[in-house]
Amino acid sequence: MSRYESIYPPKMKKGDCIGIAAPSSAFDPDDFDQGLALLRGMGFELFVPEGLYKKKAFLAGSDGHRVSVINDLFENPRVKAILCARGGYGSMRILDHINGDLVRENPKLFVGFSDATALLSHLYQAWGLVCYHGPVVCSLGRSDQQSLDALEHVLLTGTPKNIEAPFGRVLIPGQARGILMGGNLATLCHLTGTSYQPDLSGTILMLEDVGEAAYKIDRMLVQMKYAGLFDGLNGVVLGSFEKCGDPDHLADIFLDVFGDLKIPLVMDFSFGHGASNCVFPIGVDARLHTDSLSVVF
Repeated sequence: MSRYESIYPPKMKKGDCIGIAAPSSAFDPDDFDQGLALLRGMGFELFVPEGLYKKKAFLAGSDGHRVSVINDLFENPRVKAILCARGGYGSMRILDHINGDLVRENPKLFVGFSDATALLSHLYQAWGLVCYHGPVVCSLGRSDQQSLDALEHVLLTGTPKNIEAPFGRVLIPGQARGILMGGNLATLCHLTGTSYQPDLSGTILMLEDVGEAAYKIDRMLVQMKYAGLFDGLNGVVLGSFEKCGDPDHLADIFLDVFGDLKIPLVMDFSFGHGASNCVFPIGVDARLHTDSLSVVF
C-alpha cells in the first residue's frame, strides 16, 4: 500500500480536456483515431501531445520522450485527466523519471491497463494517487457499451461503479475488505524483486492477463508467492485471461496457488483484455462479497 494518504483526483465535466500519453508500445493509428472519436462523442476535448506517434523499435519513442509527455500532462493546467494510448511494453522503463512533485501537486484521473499496470501501481504506492484500471484509447473501439459507460462514469463522477459478475465463479467463498490493487499479472510479476515491487499486504488483489500459456500463469504466480507478495492478502479477484488456455485448468492453478491462504477467491470478472473491461480503482478501500459476486467501493 502507499506510504501516503490516498489522493482522490478531481472529477471532470463535459467539455474538459483529456490528455493522451503513450508510455509503452507504439500504437495503431486507426485504432487510436477510433478511440479518440468515442471520447469526443462523450463530450470531452482531447489533447494529443506533439510527437505521440513517434516510434523507437517496439516503443512509442525514447524513454525520455515518453516520460516527458506524462510529466508535462500532469503539469498542464488545461488537462484534467490522462488516458494511455495502449499497452504493450515500456512503462516500467520510465518509472524512475516520473516527477512525483507534479503528481502530488496536480492530481489527475489517470486511466490505463495492461502494461500501464506498472504506472498505476507506482503512482499509487509512491505518491498515493488513486488511479483507474480501465480501457486505453486503442481498446475503446473493441469495448462493449458497459465498459464505455463505466469509463465515462468514472471521468464525470470520480467514483467507479461497483463491479458485479453474475457469471463469475466462486473458488473459495467468503467476504474480504482491503485496498484494491492489481492489474496485469505479467507486468506485476516483472516488478517482483525491484524497488517497485508492490506491497499487497492487506489488499484485495485484482489480476488479469492475455496470451499466456497456463504453465506461464502458474510460473508467474508461484514466483510472486515465493517472493512473499501474497503474504497478508485479504482476497483475490480474477478477471479475463484471454487466450490463456482452458478455464478449468486455470481454476485449478489459482486454487493451488491461493488455496492455502484461506481467503476469498473468485474468477471470471469483467475486466482485462476482453471486450468487457470495467473500470476499477487502484488505492481505494473495497469489499469483496462472494455470495453476490461483487466488488463494492
